[in-house]
Amino acid sequence: MPIPESQLEVWSHQGAVTSSSATYSSLQAALSASFSPIKGRDYEVYLQGSYKNDTNIRGDSDVDVVVQLNSTFSYDLSSLNDEQKALFLRAHPTNPTYLWDHFRADVLRALQAYYGGVAITEGNKSLKLRPAPGRLAADVIPAIHFRKYLLFHGSNGQRYVDGIRFSSRSDGREIINFPKPHYANGVAKHSAGKTNGWFKPTVRIFKNARTYLVDHGALSGDAAPSYFLECMVYNVPEAAFGKTFQHTFAAAWNWMWQAKANTFVCQNEQLPLFGNTSEKWDALKAKQLLDALKDLWENW
Repeated sequence: MPIPESQLEVWSHQGAVTSSSATYSSLQAALSASFSPIKGRDYEVYLQGSYKNDTNIRGDSDVDVVVQLNSTFSYDLSSLNDEQKALFLRAHPTNPTYLWDHFRADVLRALQAYYGGVAITEGNKSLKLRPAPGRLAADVIPAIHFRKYLLFHGSNGQRYVDGIRFSSRSDGREIINFPKPHYANGVAKHSAGKTNGWFKPTVRIFKNARTYLVDHGALSGDAAPSYFLECMVYNVPEAAFGKTFQHTFAAAWNWMWQAKANTFVCQNEQLPLFGNTSEKWDALKAKQLLDALKDLWENW
């Protein structure tokens, strides 16, 4: 029998957000403290991930936070013609002296000074804050502003996609992502003009179904990370959403099963969803998820 509507409705609910807000506020205070090495720098702090996008479920813990340096920015000019590239290079002739590795080191020092050295560990891509009473664990990504230019005719005639750039510690590989477009596109997908409020509950249903499968030994824990799963649901056409949760779940699954892997994009609409790097999803793992969801639906 299919998964009951009542179970899907329970899975559609958002998890708690109070602790995530407290964690975010704590990190803002740490970075702006009087002894912080980045105090006075041009930077911004913002949430990304499930708490930012209202797709968190019960049991989600880590809060994802970006600390973005704005005084230095990296860029991609590949979409500009030669004239526009020349204009850009004339407008930005100097190389910055305060770079990403300097900023990352200063963010690390700020967090260690505020929370104590034992509360902070260095991951491959993020600085990890341990949980404490009233505060969740957090993954803090120090990054510099990244601009994917679409047009440049001068400072008053430019258009670019807003992103971030940072590097992995293990191999120094440059990583580019677009958390702000990801958020904006999710809001648009959820809107009355598109899915009429069905998108985010549907993401939470698929995430809870994934968690159920993992908890019951039907799927490996690393098969379907939340970010990739949200992006996959984002690709589902608006016509699949609505009526009932059962209808939406089945229609979304059917579309995802039939769609070609190379047509899927991340929710930011700038990067492919599937690929061979750690920032992309393995298409075989996505198929494992879809197979397991089919079995769950048919044998509830």
